[in-house]
Amino acid sequence: MKKLFVASLILSLSGAVLAAEPTAQQNKMKTCNADAAGKKGDERKAFMKECLSAKPAAEAPKLTQQDKMKKCNADATGKKGDERKTFMKECLSNK
Repeated sequence: MKKLFVASLILSLSGAVLAAEPTAQQNKMKTCNADAAGKKGDERKAFMKECLSAKPAAEAPKLTQQDKMKKCNADATGKKGDERKTFMKECLSNK
């Protein structure tokens, strides 16, 4: 009985954690619903079909570590000592 309780507790907690963050599809549905405001019937149906099947916009390409270093070095111009060290650490750790 104790094992069953622990197992159900773990499952319910993991479900709550998973439910906390919406999936990409849920986010897309929310956005499409908001954009479809004012549309009704077949017009809304067609819009939602098109919106939900659309490919997501391409993300900006990620910088390589070398590119990041060049950019941070350029941005750190004029900084010296601890100020530069702190700036570089923050700049390089940004994603």
